[in-house]
Amino acid sequence: MKNRDNFFIEPDEIFLDSKNLQNFDQQQFEGKIEKSISKKTIILLGFFFFIIIAIFSFQLQILQIGKGQIFFNRSQNNTLKKVLVFADRGIIYDRNKKELVWNKKNDESVSDNTSIPIRSYLSPGFSHILGYVTYPEKDNSGFYYQNNFIGIDGLEKTYDNLIEGKNGSKILEIDALGKVYTENIIEDPQRGEDLITTIDSRIQGALFSLLKNAAEKRSFRGGSGILLDINNGEIITSTSFPEYNSEILSLGQDKKIINNYLTDKRNFFLNRNISGLYTPGSIIKPILAMAALNENLIDPNKKILSTGSISIPNPYFPGKETIFKDWKAHGWIDMRKALAFSSNTYFYMIGGGYKEQKGLGIENIKKYARLFGIGEKIEIDLPGIKSGIIPGPEWKLKNAGNGPWRIGDTYHTAIGQYGFQITPLEIARVIAAIANNGKLVNPHFLLNSPELVPRSDLKNSNYELNATEKSDLGTNLDLKKEHFKIVQEGMREVVLNGTGYMLNVPYVKISAKTGTAQLGFLNERINSWVVGFFPSEKPKYAFVILLESGPSYRSELVASKVLAREFFDWMSINTPEYFD
Repeated sequence: MKNRDNFFIEPDEIFLDSKNLQNFDQQQFEGKIEKSISKKTIILLGFFFFIIIAIFSFQLQILQIGKGQIFFNRSQNNTLKKVLVFADRGIIYDRNKKELVWNKKNDESVSDNTSIPIRSYLSPGFSHILGYVTYPEKDNSGFYYQNNFIGIDGLEKTYDNLIEGKNGSKILEIDALGKVYTENIIEDPQRGEDLITTIDSRIQGALFSLLKNAAEKRSFRGGSGILLDINNGEIITSTSFPEYNSEILSLGQDKKIINNYLTDKRNFFLNRNISGLYTPGSIIKPILAMAALNENLIDPNKKILSTGSISIPNPYFPGKETIFKDWKAHGWIDMRKALAFSSNTYFYMIGGGYKEQKGLGIENIKKYARLFGIGEKIEIDLPGIKSGIIPGPEWKLKNAGNGPWRIGDTYHTAIGQYGFQITPLEIARVIAAIANNGKLVNPHFLLNSPELVPRSDLKNSNYELNATEKSDLGTNLDLKKEHFKIVQEGMREVVLNGTGYMLNVPYVKISAKTGTAQLGFLNERINSWVVGFFPSEKPKYAFVILLESGPSYRSELVASKVLAREFFDWMSINTPEYFD
């Protein structure tokens, strides 16, 4: 060892080493020879850290100098973002608080993590009442050019301003990669108001199913049905076949089905009850009876001989006669029997006159048809309402153009043919007015809502609820109660002994009027009707059932009556409270 002469050992080290000589403390590295880290290792380690620092410095230079302004702008744009919070539309219920339209969560979210609630609809059988909506829409840049729901048809459209709600908004804190760190509501969304309708969903669904089965089985183009409270105008049921699917139209994604709706000749978009115009046939005869009684043209007990037809001189062929046929010879019949057996001969005579029997004439027929609301606009809380057509001399000049109005035209009009057209809703009001002794009710779909007030300034709407301003439930007709009683008795005879015998059921007394309207140049198709009210002794409800444009062979003449019987049988089991 170098400098050995200067080497000196402290005495305490001698004693310490002597003590531990045989038993080193390995945990304290005793007995080990210390060896320093080599310079080569230090140099390599320093070089490694230098490379790491250089890489980070280079990236920092790129971020802060090369792309600093870009990322600065991006961070400024993305840090705080205001987005919409879509309000839920109000729920639509039936009269028993069963949901007809409700909201469900959308599984697909938009880029700013705000979900749009999706409308769900009870189906089938309700679409023409409920309608559908369009959803908020974005442009290609991701901005909403439509930021709310819009009701397109049905109650969704009529009451859009009530059930749409009000969107809210929130602020999102987002980093450059789109990750949301925080969100804060700055304006809470306001949910739309709920609606409770007059509809009984049980009856609505059942009648639609029966209509669909009958129309498809018997080759009718379509059909409709109404059940109406005769005292307050509440529409218990209003269904129309065929119908569209509200959810499919709202989403607008199934182009094949939507295109089929647009091209199908059966017209899926037509609400037949309020927008369909149909030849009524014999179901307008109660109006003629009321008119003849009010004009004192005939004693209701006077009997007229029905031989199966009447004949009048032919104006185009002198010496020849024009024959107006009845559907059968009925013999001697009074007014009640004429209604019961639907005698055309009787109503030819009181409508246009024949020999010594004076007739109403076309102007009086028009007058009383309008008195009962046909051809007049009905104020109802659905879009698309249409009014019926009562033919007359002016109508003939405009639409037929084949000479002046003749008595034969009056005869045809008196039995609901020629150019006569009505909506099912119009005839429902007529029957309700006959059942309640002369009150022409205002039909509506919102429960307990005589306060529906027409408004022209509402967006997408004809009505709003007004708690302080109320309209009447209907119009009182200035006609004698005893005249209504005669027609009511005649309609009860329809069921007891006449053309509506299928409705003579044990569980409720029904009064009715049937009708078969011929269609086409060769009368090859028909509209099959049955209308009426129940219970007969103390009426509460009017009903209308129509099967539209079916084959005219004899087996189908009773189609609507068979359907009506199936419907009332169903009600007797499932909703017997309506017969109390």
